[in-house]
Amino acid sequence: MTDRKLQIRLWLTLGLLFILMGGLSARLVYLHAGPCEQRRERIAELRRLEKSLTVGRGKILDCQEHLLALDLVRQEVRADPETIVRQNSLDRVAQELAQLLALDAGDLRDRLNRPGSRDVTVLGYGRTVDQDLAEVLRSRHLPGVFMRENMVRVYPRGDSLCHVLGYVNLERQGSAGVEQRWERYLRGAPGMLISELDGRRRELYDRRLLEIRPRPGADLVLTLDHYVQYIAEQAVRQAVAEQRALAGWAIVERIATGEILAMAGYPAYDGNDFRNADPEARRNRCIAYNYEPGSTFKMAVIAAALDAGAVHPDQVFDCENGAWIYQRRPLRDYHPYGRLSVADIIKKSSNIGAAKIALALGPERLHEYLRAFGMGRPMGIDLPGEEGGTLHPLARWTPLSITRIAMGHEVAMTSLQMLGVICAIANGGVLLRPYVVREVRDSEGRVLTRQEPVELGRPISPASADCMLKLLTRVTEEGGTGRRARVEGYTVAGKTGTAQKPVAGGYSDLLNMSSFVGVIPAEAPQLAIIVVLDEPKQTRTGGAAAGPVFSAIAAETVRYLDILAPAPLALADAR
Repeated sequence: MTDRKLQIRLWLTLGLLFILMGGLSARLVYLHAGPCEQRRERIAELRRLEKSLTVGRGKILDCQEHLLALDLVRQEVRADPETIVRQNSLDRVAQELAQLLALDAGDLRDRLNRPGSRDVTVLGYGRTVDQDLAEVLRSRHLPGVFMRENMVRVYPRGDSLCHVLGYVNLERQGSAGVEQRWERYLRGAPGMLISELDGRRRELYDRRLLEIRPRPGADLVLTLDHYVQYIAEQAVRQAVAEQRALAGWAIVERIATGEILAMAGYPAYDGNDFRNADPEARRNRCIAYNYEPGSTFKMAVIAAALDAGAVHPDQVFDCENGAWIYQRRPLRDYHPYGRLSVADIIKKSSNIGAAKIALALGPERLHEYLRAFGMGRPMGIDLPGEEGGTLHPLARWTPLSITRIAMGHEVAMTSLQMLGVICAIANGGVLLRPYVVREVRDSEGRVLTRQEPVELGRPISPASADCMLKLLTRVTEEGGTGRRARVEGYTVAGKTGTAQKPVAGGYSDLLNMSSFVGVIPAEAPQLAIIVVLDEPKQTRTGGAAAGPVFSAIAAETVRYLDILAPAPLALADAR
């Protein structure tokens, strides 16, 4: 090769390099100083980092600070169908995942056979696995299978306390129970990070523009005691099974404060798997089920008549040997009785006697007292979904209504309202608002809010309350309708209820609500308990069906809480 040809090639190479460098320089000038504002904005957008800093929900604890609900980091199983199909691993991956996750291999194969898809869930939206199973999956090195961390709400006790706790939906929002009612405290506040990235998508810390630290959710400390709840749940479940009832529920309340110690219902559901729960199982029947209470309602009617001076305990009424015609309509007693005192009317639960006592009081005063006891409006418990029951205005009462209301018909109420009546009687005539959350604490343990007893009213005087409580004690004595609710070594005051369920055209002869509501110990009441069974099949009366359930719950609870029975001398004096 001649020197001239070599020089020509050298100059051509230098010219090409010059042109290339010039073009690159012009491109750089164009990109950085050119007129394309959109392009510059796009570059800035690509380098900008905006990140929401997630935060966990607060914990929920019982009154003994046992964990009832908390957030945990779990692993979500994901798959890259494009990779799985490209590597001809579809059958292997589907078989191994199905075996480890208890899935159908054929369905899983169809779900993964999607060339072009890069990220699908294996278990379904929101479902996760624990760390141990995640490690097993990782050890298999399945092509296209990977894990993604996910914060999930966990209820360690399964379906226990489900109606009080509620659950958190897939959007991480409380959707029932205290999870919903106290959402603004539990959810916390997410943080925000705004910064800049380098060419390798790493943050440039010196370019950080904004950092707002997340505020963790606050913790709830409930008034409920997990062991009292366990006692109530076991007793209710057993009763529903033995009685072949449609449902059953119970509430335990501290009389002096309004604190709920237990709120049990069956059927129940597991908050960890709320999506597969039957809607009826998610219903908190303790506060969201209105029913005609039957004879337990006689407490309010007779207490009102005593307080107004319309009757006195020894006053005698003719109970018509079990059948009485009033306003051309018959009213019957479960057992026929002749002449009974007011004290024996409540002990024997005479419908006719209660109706005549209500007539002695009169509709206007009866309506006024029932409103004072909280009928027809919610009690205000700190849970969502509370019903207020039904107490019709006087204008809608017929001449017959007062005699039917006296026996717990033509009115509807929740179990919580019925429990409120006996709590007011046992608390010297003071009606308190029930509550389930004792206090709210921030992540550092500082108390943000603490609930105290709230007085809703004083429907009757202390003297009338004391008199009525003594009359209710006779219900569980020999010959009373509630003798099966007795607790050995303690005196129980309470009332039975057996209400026919309303059906088209009247009331059913076969379907009824059976209940017992009472306090223990009667001489110095500390606990009030109500038990309700919906459509029991074996024994239908409140005393026979619900009374033993009350006894089981009360006996275990007073011993667990170390509530002592009054000394025999004090008991004799009280009588």
